[in-house]
Amino acid sequence: MTRRSSISVLVFLLVVVFAFGCSRNRHEIVDSAVVDDFQLLKDSGRLTILTLSSSTSYFLYKDEAMGYHYDLAEDFCLQHGLTLDVKIAPNVSLLLDMLHRGEGDLIAYPVPYLNELKDSISYCGTELISHQVLVQRANKGDTILSDVSQLIGKTVYTIAGSKYQQRLNNYNDEIGGGITIKTIEQDSVTTEDLIEKVAQGEISYTITDNYIARLNKTYYNNINISLPISFDQRSFWAVRKGSPSLAKALDEWAQAKTNAPVFKGAMKKYFELSKRPFSGNYEIPAGVPRGHISPYDELFRKHAEGKNYTWQMLAAISYHESRFINNLRSWAGAAGIMGLMPRTAKIYGITSEERMNPDLSIGAATRLLAKLEDIYTDVTDPTERMLFVLAAYNGGNGHIDDARRLAQKYGGNPQTWESVQEFVLMKRNPEYYNDPVCRSGYFRGSETIAYVRNVLKTAQQFEQHK
Repeated sequence: MTRRSSISVLVFLLVVVFAFGCSRNRHEIVDSAVVDDFQLLKDSGRLTILTLSSSTSYFLYKDEAMGYHYDLAEDFCLQHGLTLDVKIAPNVSLLLDMLHRGEGDLIAYPVPYLNELKDSISYCGTELISHQVLVQRANKGDTILSDVSQLIGKTVYTIAGSKYQQRLNNYNDEIGGGITIKTIEQDSVTTEDLIEKVAQGEISYTITDNYIARLNKTYYNNINISLPISFDQRSFWAVRKGSPSLAKALDEWAQAKTNAPVFKGAMKKYFELSKRPFSGNYEIPAGVPRGHISPYDELFRKHAEGKNYTWQMLAAISYHESRFINNLRSWAGAAGIMGLMPRTAKIYGITSEERMNPDLSIGAATRLLAKLEDIYTDVTDPTERMLFVLAAYNGGNGHIDDARRLAQKYGGNPQTWESVQEFVLMKRNPEYYNDPVCRSGYFRGSETIAYVRNVLKTAQQFEQHK
């Protein structure tokens, strides 16, 4: 009933070699029947990418599609007048099989450069050079390991059966032992969960790919990821051998764009800009009149009138979206004091630029909140309903709906946030976000859970403020 959340490199290579060695003739017959010439593809007006739902490739955030590889594929499509379609594979090994079955035109995900694959696919487009790194906590007073040999006598946690466990085992054998390798068998734990545990001091060390580590460092500024523990591995996007013109177009695009703003912007967006949420105790902003919470108290009162929540709750949402800083823009593109995404703003009646108008921004946010209240009318307790509304405002109702369906399926209570938030956390694991009841894929739910908790706490502070 369950599937392993991580696939080892050895298993991946065996699957790949079998699929493209033993079954090569079958794939060649299928390829010959697939029309994938780039000109014909442009005539069709659409490009279908195959990728994974993950923190680095493709995910939905506040119901908007994003991800490093998604953003780059979208730029390629814009350059050639194509509409981008996305098809998600449940795991890495199936990406290649789906490509040869003609389910997509391009794998927009890093495929390791292997001699075994060169007769079956064409590597093209973006190049990713990756290696594995040690993740260690870097709080004041922590000892930072600077050499892999210093792991002797230390305990490193990793996912059972993963390529990271394989690398640790190999290194441990090379040095004659001395590293304690703790493997996690639980399907509900991912590498990113282990990184979080390092940041929180629950474990001392784990390992992961450097690009995953870089992304997670934008969430946790107290981790060190500078120590490599493997050699570099080159990866590329890939198309079928029968798509030489598409491969050429992707290579030309990548060569022209490598130092262009789109590549630099995507790298900065996902691997450099801080994604740490606003938390901590409320501090009165400078220049706010005595007795006021913010410069926008009257607007919050105006827009909360007649609603099912207090104006202080509306102010608390704004505080954790923007700290009441009107011209703030988040790593994902949310802007204005209510942290609205461009697509959300358009749906609720204002332009992207009008998000910087506090009155219009708050008005659009209240319309969004009203829509979310309608979505969760089946939650009979009004206090619980507000918790679901807050969670959906932060992460998008698609992910919260997924978590409720998971709760229903696995014996939780879809009517209470306490029960559903457990399944929100599980949506970071392929075991659960690939479940048939889920429709919105990967989700980093810990931030949304913290958001709900922090907004409630701040709203209570605001209600007591004199």
